[in-house]
Amino acid sequence: MRIIQLILLLFIFTASVSCAQEKKDNQDMKSEITPYQLSDEEWRKKLSEEEYHVLREKGTERPFTGKFNMHKEKGIYVCGGCGAELFTSEMKFDSHCGWPSFDREIAGGKVIQKEDRSHGMIRTEILCANCGSHLGHIFDDGPTETGLRYCVNSVSLDFKKEE
Repeated sequence: MRIIQLILLLFIFTASVSCAQEKKDNQDMKSEITPYQLSDEEWRKKLSEEEYHVLREKGTERPFTGKFNMHKEKGIYVCGGCGAELFTSEMKFDSHCGWPSFDREIAGGKVIQKEDRSHGMIRTEILCANCGSHLGHIFDDGPTETGLRYCVNSVSLDFKKEE
């Protein structure tokens, strides 16, 4: 019984530290980025419920369900929150992970990377540098010469078709 109590206390402590760190990261993020700023109420009006959950609450769409997972058209992928250009179709590859994957971003600091310690893991979150919206995560297991895989939620993106 004592072991169960100890494990439970350890879990509660870990969860509270993680939540405190996430709150601090969100406060830090507001000072670092986001020339395009809206109030929470404005974001809720602008975005669908799913878009708000992913872009503003750092949610994740279910794998293999996003509109851009198997998308092959030529053009530019832009932030679903503010329209900033983030990736081109030439940067996209099929990683078979269930989300759109890119091997790099458009030059010029379009994407910000932040440590993410949520869900008991240490990952690198990617955010739109223009509005601070959550895009997904970056991993170092990509198959191209960059070795990177920007794993992005489709709901975090819009697409401008090449003409």
